[in-house]
Amino acid sequence: MSATGGDGNDRRREELQAFDDTKAGVKGLVDAGVTAVPAIFRHPPDALRELPSPPPADAPAAIPVVDLSGAPREEVVARVRRAAGTVGFFQVVNHGVPDELTAGVLAGVRRFHEGSPEAKRRAYTRDAARKVRFSSNFDLFQSAAAGWRDTLFCDLAPDPPRPEELPEAVRGVMPEYGAAATALALRFIAHFYSKGLECRPLDYFRLQH
Repeated sequence: MSATGGDGNDRRREELQAFDDTKAGVKGLVDAGVTAVPAIFRHPPDALRELPSPPPADAPAAIPVVDLSGAPREEVVARVRRAAGTVGFFQVVNHGVPDELTAGVLAGVRRFHEGSPEAKRRAYTRDAARKVRFSSNFDLFQSAAAGWRDTLFCDLAPDPPRPEELPEAVRGVMPEYGAAATALALRFIAHFYSKGLECRPLDYFRLQH
């Protein structure tokens, strides 16, 4: 590696570390009045040329939808089997998690991201063992270019975090949402996904109640 390349890598590492040390994420840059995208977020021109072309705007959606309401169980199992065997993932609708609960979580997460820098700094960590962690780019120090995103991660199952571990903005709604989402996952895996794949859920998914 040339001296120039080494210096460039060292400078980038310093810029990444300086960004990470703020514990404020991308929103912190915006709040600070940044007027241009910093270099750590820019992809090298060669990498951009290698990206695949986006699909046409009028291309049909390719994500299968599995509706849990109304259809007989055998039909739902067949849809799950078909989606898992072709696309590999699918969207579940009419699943029983109340819309207002989902909306409440989204509103709480938005409050957190738009809230005080102090609350973000308290939650900021790259320790994967923490059940609740806020950070910007989980692969910040490995990727060729950082993504313009911040993430609040909450590990809600099988052992949810204690209420005091959750940021105040989501503390009132996240436990309830986690319980509802976990119940859906257990029911869906036990009654539909495992049947579609013809396997025993406890053997393949290590479910914990």
